[in-house]
Amino acid sequence: QVQLVESGGGSVQAGGSLTLSCVASEYISRFGHMGWFRQAPGKEREGVAAIGIDGSTTVADSVKGRFTISKDIAKKTLYLLMNDLKPEDTAVYYCATTYASISSWRRLLRDAYKFWGQGTQVTVSS
Repeated sequence: QVQLVESGGGSVQAGGSLTLSCVASEYISRFGHMGWFRQAPGKEREGVAAIGIDGSTTVADSVKGRFTISKDIAKKTLYLLMNDLKPEDTAVYYCATTYASISSWRRLLRDAYKFWGQGTQVTVSS
């Protein structure tokens, strides 16, 4: 069973930045895809960004140009750099992964991922 542990959440003012980290219990080079999702109160969990085994990335339109996904294989860590944060970015952010390689149209879909972290809260005030 893969374990994922997120950290780096917190409270920031609009326009600020945060970097989320997700440490995996095994070498992430084994995973076909890793991704970040978020869930705001009363809303469905939505995909934010995904990264493939080859380093290719998929980013949601709502955060494109502001959020960057990356990974460090040696550290078994996935990152999400979030710049120019907005109040609508407030949510619990989850790390997810799967051994399979995901087709491009499914990379930001929740059901494409098998393993999930416990989430980290991000709150952006105006």
